[in-house]
Amino acid sequence: MTSLYANSLGDTAPPRHVVFVVYPDIVLLDLVGPLQVFTHAQAYQGSGPAYKTAVVSEAGGQVDTNTVLPIDSDPIANWVSADAPAIHTLVVIGGDGAVPASRDRRITDLVRQLADRATRVSSVCSGALVLAAAGLLDGRRAVTHWEDCDALEQGYPKVQVEVDPIFIKDGHVWTSAGITAGIDMALAMVEEDLGKASAMAMARSLVTPMVRSGGQSQFSQALHQQSRDVGGRFAQLHAWIAQNLHRTVRVEDMAEVCNMSGRSFSRRYTATMGQSPAKALEVLRVERGRDLLATTDKSIQTIAVDCGFLDDERMRRAFLRHLNTSPSMYRKQFQP
Repeated sequence: MTSLYANSLGDTAPPRHVVFVVYPDIVLLDLVGPLQVFTHAQAYQGSGPAYKTAVVSEAGGQVDTNTVLPIDSDPIANWVSADAPAIHTLVVIGGDGAVPASRDRRITDLVRQLADRATRVSSVCSGALVLAAAGLLDGRRAVTHWEDCDALEQGYPKVQVEVDPIFIKDGHVWTSAGITAGIDMALAMVEEDLGKASAMAMARSLVTPMVRSGGQSQFSQALHQQSRDVGGRFAQLHAWIAQNLHRTVRVEDMAEVCNMSGRSFSRRYTATMGQSPAKALEVLRVERGRDLLATTDKSIQTIAVDCGFLDDERMRRAFLRHLNTSPSMYRKQFQP
């Protein structure tokens, strides 16, 4: 399969070197997801690859993953020598081995040396712990898998940890949330390097649903609903709400969809979902609003109406309640 993507730097631009750092017990998908994105990218009119990739570890050789498949790697020393190619993007991979790797002074020193030679530095999932241990996240905003955010925050107080976004770019340093968020981050990097059309074309070629902005949440209200409502009692209701967010939706309307009285519906919904119908509706409106703010140029007033807030002041108050920020600040922070 051959896919062609526009190279904004022109036909003759040399490929950018992307170096992935691994260690024992990485999460395989943390590596192969972004690796496939950069490997898949082709330069304009097929003149050559837009990127050259390498996988490195402390000593080189085979590195065990959390699956039955080991990974071949080159020694990091090959990339820190004076005559080594310049590194465009450094990607530190995550996994259960991130904690021991972050405590290994030899590894963190080598990662720091690689970062000194890199134009862009990043981590996937718990790889942020290794970046933090190397001092590369000091004074920066960062995210990791939600299960590791406490460890990152408590172990590295100089890092401004944010639990919610799927990836964060702070200057030349990028960090991503759990596992598949590394694919979103890699696509965003391709967009930065080659343009949005290239990233979108690649997402289609990889059968990725969309190029998600970093402002989207690693905590999905839809996922929360599915995990709480394991029997699917309110699945039809949630589908109906998603299609009618732009409308004025009352608790009585939701109860009618479920063929229940208002009082009985509110009681049973709250018991099952762990939140009231009104709060669940507002969270869904905020989720829709944040997605539109990050991925469209619609005005805040238009987005407020589209999400059923009726006006931008109601949306502002809801954003402050759930995200501790205003819609305008959210857009400024997360829209490319």
